[in-house]
Amino acid sequence: MIVYQLHCSNGHEFEAWFRDSATYAVQAKEGDVDCPYCGDTSVSKSVMAPNIATSRSRAKAPAGHGEAEVRAHEVAEKILEAVSAIRNHVEENCDNVGTEFAEEARRIHYGEAEQRGIMGTATEEQASDLVEEGVEFYRLPTARTKN
Repeated sequence: MIVYQLHCSNGHEFEAWFRDSATYAVQAKEGDVDCPYCGDTSVSKSVMAPNIATSRSRAKAPAGHGEAEVRAHEVAEKILEAVSAIRNHVEENCDNVGTEFAEEARRIHYGEAEQRGIMGTATEEQASDLVEEGVEFYRLPTARTKN
């Protein structure tokens, strides 16, 4: 496993774990790595020394380190399950307006369209414009089950 310090185009810094550097490269290229703060998929590695877990470094780990890793994995699984449940609820209960999300959200906000739950996609610029206009919306992170 390898942990990278990443940052998005909005300046948020975060850590992410990957099976290896090739896995990171593929996921980043495909837009599968997103910022946990804003959902931005334009992420890059920050300057850092990567932390690679090897059998030698595991052998030197302090007592209790293994339990912490197991607990962290359990917490991560619960988070992924919660994200998946939220996404499923939205997909089952909201109209998917696709790339027309920003325009439809505005129409609902200004009373020009029926008040209802919608889902779709928006560019960073469209999302920023919606925030400036006071249009309420939430970004849904994508749940990844495998690295």
